[in-house]
Amino acid sequence: MRIGVSLSERGGPDALVKLTDDVRRAADDGFPSAWLSNIFGIDALTALAVAGSQVPEIELGTAVVPSYPRHPAALAQQVRTAALATGPGRLTLGLGLSHKVVIEDMYGYDFGKPLRHMREYLEVLVPLLNGESVSFSGETVRAQIGLTVPNEGRVPVLLAALGPKMLELAARRTDGTVLWMTGPTTVREHIVPTIAEAAKEAGRPDPRVVCVLPVCVTGDAERARARAAEAFAVYGTLPSYRAMMDREGADGPADLAIIGDEDAVGARLDDLAAAGVTDFVAGEFMPGEDRKRTRAFLKAYSQR
Repeated sequence: MRIGVSLSERGGPDALVKLTDDVRRAADDGFPSAWLSNIFGIDALTALAVAGSQVPEIELGTAVVPSYPRHPAALAQQVRTAALATGPGRLTLGLGLSHKVVIEDMYGYDFGKPLRHMREYLEVLVPLLNGESVSFSGETVRAQIGLTVPNEGRVPVLLAALGPKMLELAARRTDGTVLWMTGPTTVREHIVPTIAEAAKEAGRPDPRVVCVLPVCVTGDAERARARAAEAFAVYGTLPSYRAMMDREGADGPADLAIIGDEDAVGARLDDLAAAGVTDFVAGEFMPGEDRKRTRAFLKAYSQR
């Protein structure tokens, strides 16, 4: 299981400078990948293009870009341009639906047929990311277009997928899945069997399973759990994540956060690896000495 790090969103006029420094530190610390969310702050693909153009080698991924606000051809153009900035084989697109409260209430799009939307979205996006032209007319997406961005090779896609049908779609049309707020029992009993079997039936390679969770190595687990409960409370109210917490038997996000001393955190990571996670991405959420201790442990664990 590879160990990557989740990049914190930066504010202020020097946000891209700070982010680039964070990517450089992750690379210097020996992590093979760094991942950035795309919510309401800086655009993840643009930011990773800037950082990746200045920091070599480390894989850069989005976790995740929502599909609805951008036509798949426009997203493909942006992704391939970002990949041109970072260099061949370094950028991975994590793509997701987002949530009804965001897509309908904030953006004003219809969230009535999310599975159909994503299925049709990928029919346009994936060929364009592979350097092919596309001709497609669906219920929710239409496109007759080719791109001329001069990339070498393709850009891989990971689909944020939790339900069975979305996991099957991920297996058949993308390179795997990227998870959030999903624990080891759910990964072992639901995520991996579903996506692996669908990939096998489709004659596809073994899918990548990228799992992102909050992590803190600390001597004060109670304080860290209280912080996790506060910082990630909203995810307990979103139906897709709530369903995964119920599968796991978790009361809320704090129960899924990986918190404790080095032995306790290492054991939780071992559980995820045994469950079939191919890439663990650490969300280092505590400041100060706890953050330093967490990073030191992750470096040591990743180099075992």
